[in-house]
Amino acid sequence: MNKTISEELKPYQLGEKLRGLRLKKSMGLVQLGKHTGLSPAMLSKLERGRLFPTLPTLLRIAMVFSVGLDYFFTDERKRHVVAIVRKQDRIRFPERPGGGEVSYWFESLDFPANERKLNAFLAEFQSVPADKQRLHQHPGVEFLYMLRGKIDLVIGSEVHTLHSGDAIYFDSSVRHGYRRAGVSPSTGLIVTVP
Repeated sequence: MNKTISEELKPYQLGEKLRGLRLKKSMGLVQLGKHTGLSPAMLSKLERGRLFPTLPTLLRIAMVFSVGLDYFFTDERKRHVVAIVRKQDRIRFPERPGGGEVSYWFESLDFPANERKLNAFLAEFQSVPADKQRLHQHPGVEFLYMLRGKIDLVIGSEVHTLHSGDAIYFDSSVRHGYRRAGVSPSTGLIVTVP
């Protein structure tokens, strides 16, 4: 292969991406070969960067792992697989726009990351009357770790009181809502997974 072409393809790390996909599925080269119709020896050369795949070959592999060709041609440096959020860069939002009683304010802790598998927030819970508390729901699950203070967390028809250091995991498709219990500031880390 032309040296220029080889050098231009290196930053895409096609072999490493292929190996990463295969290992994520706990699949051996022989097993991948059966799915793709490619020999294990050829797959090994592809993974080690000794050979670059043609587009039809790469498409065969992509189809096995349910990824598009763009997965292989995205420069890792631009994918934001590492995303740091500095405290001074975070923006504080009310639970919902539009006024009324605010049960909590939140800051996204992972907003610059692309292809997120979860969402993480820092929440500052407010004291609102129980009859003014707005419940919400969303697909997936939620994890909450109380950093400080105390809250009442309503999940369905149950109320759970959580103190600093407590954690809870629950199905977030069930209507739920938070409110500070007591006068001390209450803050928690919330992680949602769709």
